[in-house]
Amino acid sequence: MGTGIQLIKIRLDLIGDFDVYSRRLRAGVNHTGAHDFDSHTSGSEQVGHAAVMSRANILPDEATFRDFRQSCLSADNWLNKYDKEGMQVWTEVLPATKGNNNLPKIHKIKCKMTIKDVSAATMYDVIHDGTYRKKWDPTTLESFDIARLSANADVGYYSWLCPKPIKNRDVVTLRSWQVMDGEYIIINFSVKHPKYPPKQGLVRAISILTGYYIKPLGPNSCTFIYLSQADPKGFLPKWVVNKASQVLAPKVMRCVHKAGQNYPEWKQQNSPDQKPWLYPEQNTLPMMDPAELAIQRGDSLENVDESCQAESE
Repeated sequence: MGTGIQLIKIRLDLIGDFDVYSRRLRAGVNHTGAHDFDSHTSGSEQVGHAAVMSRANILPDEATFRDFRQSCLSADNWLNKYDKEGMQVWTEVLPATKGNNNLPKIHKIKCKMTIKDVSAATMYDVIHDGTYRKKWDPTTLESFDIARLSANADVGYYSWLCPKPIKNRDVVTLRSWQVMDGEYIIINFSVKHPKYPPKQGLVRAISILTGYYIKPLGPNSCTFIYLSQADPKGFLPKWVVNKASQVLAPKVMRCVHKAGQNYPEWKQQNSPDQKPWLYPEQNTLPMMDPAELAIQRGDSLENVDESCQAESE
């Protein structure tokens, strides 16, 4: 499925406001569910969230796509961790938070790549094509779409490998996409599906909001941005933080670029006219009522303390 490349989400800052999403929610603005409140969220915020969600459609609205685009393009509050050969990786910088030092951590990462030999449209296809993903994504354990929710939204399952000895993770996410003014956006956030509870042997992580922003630079070039805010449900050791931002993220981004280079030839031999993300009438997934899904709350899942795990050789 296309829930996005699940990099190890790599920040050990305490949870704080989630940019414009939290502020919109506290202001009582109609929200689409791309946020999760854990048990340490204030009571007033939890009540406000429940009230909004009781009347809001879980499917993302225009404001959600607009806010995600703004976050992708913003240069504020980011710490550069990697900058080589047209690729940058940042982790978010938040104000220091006093007290509650044992709270689970929210991880936010942004990766940007300038691609000079693949079109934006092709990169968009690469991220969507679940069959092709299994050919190029080195972290995938299992990936499949579950059901479609609308012409531009579905729900799916994804599990991925983590650096040993850290436990592998999985997610169930609602994914939605939009093409506007030549720009491509794909976003996802975690949901509860009645038939896909947490699995034994995997840690159920939470995507608060994860996605891609792809902008053409020319007929065969583009800017490719991956941004994720997630809760891996646990405490990760410092070596995971460093390795994820400085080694794993660049490695996966290079895999994505290579996948884009190889996609046209592969697709020509594998149902070249089949692209349900562009042509909804081709989608054969069963329809599902979005009301059957619920936002995945962090406090309903187990936190795993892996902070003392040493890196495997």
